[in-house]
Amino acid sequence: MHQKAIAEKLNDFAFKLANVNGTGSASANGLLMQAIFRMGIPVSGKNLFPSNIQGLPTWYEVRVNGQGHTARTATYDLMVAMNAETYGRDIREVRAGGYVLYDSTWPLDRTHLRDDVIFLGVPYARLCNDAFTQARERTLMKNIAYVGTLAALLDIDMEIVSGMLKEKFSRKPALMESNAKAIQIGYQYAREHFDCPLPLRLEKLDKTTDSVLIDGNTATALGCIYAGATVAAWYPITPSTSVLDAFKGFCEAYRTDKATGERRYAILQAEDELAAIGMVIGAAWNGARAFTSTSGPGISLMSELIGLAYYAEVPAVIVDVQRVGPSTGMPTRTQQGDILMCAYASHGDTKHVLLFPANPGECFSFAVKAFDLAERLQTPVFMLSDLDIGMNDWVIPRLEWDDAYRPDRGRVLSQEELLALPKFHRYSPEDELGVAARTLPGVHEKGAFFTRGSGHNKLGGYTETPDEYQEVMDRLARKHRAARSIVPCAVIERRPSATFGVVTVGGCDLAVREALATLETRGLFGDFLRVRAFPFGNDVEAFLAEHDIIFVVEQNRDAQLRSLLTLETKVYKRKLHSVLAYGGFPLQANQVVEGIEAKFQNGAGDVVE
Repeated sequence: MHQKAIAEKLNDFAFKLANVNGTGSASANGLLMQAIFRMGIPVSGKNLFPSNIQGLPTWYEVRVNGQGHTARTATYDLMVAMNAETYGRDIREVRAGGYVLYDSTWPLDRTHLRDDVIFLGVPYARLCNDAFTQARERTLMKNIAYVGTLAALLDIDMEIVSGMLKEKFSRKPALMESNAKAIQIGYQYAREHFDCPLPLRLEKLDKTTDSVLIDGNTATALGCIYAGATVAAWYPITPSTSVLDAFKGFCEAYRTDKATGERRYAILQAEDELAAIGMVIGAAWNGARAFTSTSGPGISLMSELIGLAYYAEVPAVIVDVQRVGPSTGMPTRTQQGDILMCAYASHGDTKHVLLFPANPGECFSFAVKAFDLAERLQTPVFMLSDLDIGMNDWVIPRLEWDDAYRPDRGRVLSQEELLALPKFHRYSPEDELGVAARTLPGVHEKGAFFTRGSGHNKLGGYTETPDEYQEVMDRLARKHRAARSIVPCAVIERRPSATFGVVTVGGCDLAVREALATLETRGLFGDFLRVRAFPFGNDVEAFLAEHDIIFVVEQNRDAQLRSLLTLETKVYKRKLHSVLAYGGFPLQANQVVEGIEAKFQNGAGDVVE
């Protein structure tokens, strides 16, 4: 077949790697992603993997874009089809004129052929069977071999690839030799049998010089270290477990006395999430900076004790790496389905401070902010990341830290301050934020108090008197409202010709920005606002007031951000039109474009959801 190839696409294309979970493809895919990053080219990698250990299909999507548009895309210029079980689905996703790279050791079923796609067959299994002797090694090296083929086809710098192998396997020369051998096999075969490079080609840029490649969970753990966290308790759950894995590694490096080996931290794996949040609350009550990481099912279990921390006014940080629900849902897929649950977690009247990072850089800085807010306000603070942010590698500006930073511990009375008081009362007097001073155990007997989850008055004493109970609850509400002045402001970008506004949250950021750029080429101009915290600040209120048409873009079925906006701001509900994506994959710009265009094409009513 002699299909016509697509026109040259320099540093602007996407390719997808289809494989089987548990066959070592993650190492190969990570190598490709990092090599492109080191060539100075903006790139993203999305790992779409199953929740079982091995045997099911897994995909890794790589998007290269010199302009920095690296949200997930809907179409692919090249498919690396290494799983025969998904050939049909994978080949259908390739755009006309694109390429399919596959293992030609076995003939390709003619039902999978397309006249508008170019097939590039490499007999990986045969080549690796000839080159390697161990069965497991043959399977693993087959995936490494396609790295070499792609390096030839896409013009990936082989010196960079070789350097990365030396870095990764410097202490394992046998593994370095086998990986290098497999890559060279794939590279040489491509050079001998295909026209290299393809019209899909990479060329070095300098757009990642001051950037790092990092996932959100690692960045979160690093932020917790910098914030001064010394206690963490958790129960393992996908996709948040790697937060604690990373935190443990950082603690071993930075919270262990090198001379004595003494560990200046405590990490506890609890029997369940309810116990984990109890440990965090206890540690924070004693004065430690403490946190837990979990996902939606864990938040459900923690709700009772979250209410205790809210009512007794004990600081706690809860990192929620959101996944698909309800129930077990799809543990390895992403969603923004916990917004309302976290905003009002626990029974009775509760409102919590929420932070919404959009990328690993904000996971780092917001983790620090979460501890400062929790102690300043004496309340639980949630940081809502998601699986896409947490477990995928992102290119972000290099993380920076101010050595002059000192934690904001809020109103904590010292022994001297206690002795100067005529009498200490736990919940009175309050400051301008509605926060009363607290004490830590053991500082002085004058600061002792009974921590109650039951009805109490402003002096900390037990009560069932309506007026006294309401007085405390009203102050908690004032405290939450006052928090809007100290939480992160929204990100707002305005266009002079804008006729509508777009409000979004978290990891939707890149896709929405790209969608607005596309809509602008079609004559539709919109202002942009990304919510970064709840309670909503005056900037959010003003943005909502100044637009007659507002699209709320989020990743859940029930329009939870839109619901929270209607509940907690003065916005007229009919102004808000939802654009929703909740299939479990990261948001695509085309989904936003189609949702917004549908509104203007229909002329009235809500966007089709």
